[in-house]
Amino acid sequence: MSRIAYFISPHGFGHAARAAAIMAAIQELDAGMGFDIVTQVPAWFFQDSLNGRFDYHDVCTDLGLVQHSALNADLGASLCHLDTFLPFDTAEIARLARRLDACQLVVCDIAPMGLLVAQQLGVPSVLVENFTWDWIYRIYVDAYPGFSRHIDYLAACFATASYHVQTEPVCDIRPCDLTTRPISRQPTTSPMHIRERLDVPPDVPLVLLTMGGIPESYPFVQQLTERFPEIAFVIPSGSAEPQRFGHVQLLPPRSAFFHPDLVHACDAVVGKAGYSTVSEVYAAGVPLGYILRQSFRESAALAAFVRQHMHGIEVPELDFQNGGWLDLIPDLLQLPKRQRQEPNGAGQAANFVYQLVHGKRGSSLS
Repeated sequence: MSRIAYFISPHGFGHAARAAAIMAAIQELDAGMGFDIVTQVPAWFFQDSLNGRFDYHDVCTDLGLVQHSALNADLGASLCHLDTFLPFDTAEIARLARRLDACQLVVCDIAPMGLLVAQQLGVPSVLVENFTWDWIYRIYVDAYPGFSRHIDYLAACFATASYHVQTEPVCDIRPCDLTTRPISRQPTTSPMHIRERLDVPPDVPLVLLTMGGIPESYPFVQQLTERFPEIAFVIPSGSAEPQRFGHVQLLPPRSAFFHPDLVHACDAVVGKAGYSTVSEVYAAGVPLGYILRQSFRESAALAAFVRQHMHGIEVPELDFQNGGWLDLIPDLLQLPKRQRQEPNGAGQAANFVYQLVHGKRGSSLS
């Protein structure tokens, strides 16, 4: 029985969503494929995203950035955490290798720990990324010189990958074995059925507000109910328990709704421009009101992709925080949907990985 170890960055849910999309596509090719998922993203995220079997290992695979909210990172705290976490503990690497000794391949969604485990196991490794942490940290060096030592170490770790897959929108284009189209999880329920469950009639505009799975407070809920009585809103991770204020529904981080189903059922999305949000909205073809994190280097590449390939309106971060973005809602809903004909990039990545498991070089697929 074939098994793949999948190491996933716990920085938000975007990397987990991309990894889950690839794993689901692999299991479509081979329903018997088993996964050892190594991450601190909650296990329920993968239970909701995968139909096939997997074992879950609660391990901190990397730190990314310490975030106090969806839009703000604490660079000082991030550096302090990196100083205690890196270099990786060789004893921990050896322990993980013993736990994963049945795996024929290691895949890493920007979690470099897995690449070192693959070396310990003596099996091939695949790095999947649209950015790597050394590239992200580089712009912080002037203000925080301590990032330099971690940049060099992480770059060396990433360089050990046997194979390299980049997924659009790519931030730092490099020579690689495969570049895929945007990768997103597939919806599982029809938009009509989702609207019925939300009690939103087909002729009522529906707007999804998402901050990538990170819980936030939304002080403008009352304004939504008062200013837009003809529009329905749904806000995942908006509350610890399901709540409804008129036509505004707040959902907990894990709700009865699969997030891609909500994206495909709505008429527009407003949210933080992160990888999974951009990719899932791209696949659904709906307009995106995108909030950029000015201090996060990935934002420029995501914004360029949205402007070139999607219909959207930039929502300045300050306008989102003070409620000024509400003025953009009518204009956003006027933008048309775009029909997508090309296949999801998850299939490309899945074919590549699947052939590697079976002893074939996947680089020929690029």
